[in-house]
Amino acid sequence: MPTSPDALANTARRRMTRTGWSYVAGGAGAQRTVVANREAFGRYRIVPRQLVDVGERSLRTTLLGRELPAPVLFAPVGALELAVQHQRGGRAAAPGNAEPALSRAARDLGLPVVVSSQASTPMEQTAADLGDSPRWFQLYWSSDDALVESFVSRAEASGCEAIVVTVDTHVLGWRTADLDLGYLPFARAEGIAQYLSDPVFRGLVEARVQAGAAASAEESTGEQATSERPTPAAVRSLLSMARHHPGPTLRNLAQPHARAAVETFLDVFSRSTLTWADLAWLRARTTLPILVKGIQHPDDARAALDHGAAGIIVSNHGGRQVDNAIASIDALGPVVDAVREWTGASGSGADAEVPVLFDSGIRTGADVFTALALGADAVLLGRPWVYGLALAGADGVRAVAEHVLAELDLTMALAGVSGVEQIGRHNLAL
Repeated sequence: MPTSPDALANTARRRMTRTGWSYVAGGAGAQRTVVANREAFGRYRIVPRQLVDVGERSLRTTLLGRELPAPVLFAPVGALELAVQHQRGGRAAAPGNAEPALSRAARDLGLPVVVSSQASTPMEQTAADLGDSPRWFQLYWSSDDALVESFVSRAEASGCEAIVVTVDTHVLGWRTADLDLGYLPFARAEGIAQYLSDPVFRGLVEARVQAGAAASAEESTGEQATSERPTPAAVRSLLSMARHHPGPTLRNLAQPHARAAVETFLDVFSRSTLTWADLAWLRARTTLPILVKGIQHPDDARAALDHGAAGIIVSNHGGRQVDNAIASIDALGPVVDAVREWTGASGSGADAEVPVLFDSGIRTGADVFTALALGADAVLLGRPWVYGLALAGADGVRAVAEHVLAELDLTMALAGVSGVEQIGRHNLAL
């Protein structure tokens, strides 16, 4: 498993399918935000310190009351099966090689998994695979509130310890790599396992099927229908829908439910009318802490806290939403300051009561150190562990995470730090 982040990515690119690589590695527009996320770390230089007793070091931390072996979580990644479609069994076996492999690695390491709304495996199965290992649930806010409630209820029953509301994808960004391939995994039923396993969503699908049958009966004129021959791409899409839908593939091909499920998902996936006031609606429907992911501006952090958020995740979605946007690490310091000011003004006590996490651009242990120095309480690791998954399944995920933690530990030692709680802006040449 390559330890260089560039070598890791390049090796995964050679192994993965073209569509899988484009979806995982691609960003918005001309990819400027993806590049900015990486390059911006170079503006925050670590200052080594000498002759400090660092013979014993600890990465342990506490987050939302849970003690963790390190301040690192596995970020939510949608349509994860795309990363493993090249492995044994191909596309048909890919869902079984995706989240289950991640769960095995996370369980071994004790690091939390943020389960994606767009997972390739139902959250209940992931919870079973994780056992006692910590997990959070990432929520994409659907246009159907009953479906949102169902997802949250299932997350609670699955032992999730927090709800992460992703607020920066109410519309999907202009993702040129996917557009050039004409590829959207969700239109092939890839990455919608949470929906296909949800009773509320299945009810919406059944209503759509019944409405379609009634409309067809009314429109029937008795004349023989004519249609063009389906293209190979259309056939592949239908096969993918049938394979992912619950039940035998041949039966699904003969019935309308698999296609109706995809059409329903595309209708209800997101809601662009959300405002901060809606956060109170969600707050009233769960006892779990709510963290808001996708924050890039201090005023948005304050608004999230004013409306009941228990934590903030600074993220630009890995550069996948807005091209030429601010690098996420550049947004971190001002957001941390705003949160600390809000905490002090509210009189709620210790800063740790409102955690700030960081996402987008983390590739190395030195990156983790930098984010912690700028005030993050923990980071979410994304693409690197997906590349490890693509190369060697659970072993690859574990190896990549261990490499990141090893470099974090060494960076701490060389910077004169023996515990992550000691890391701060004094460790950077600001």
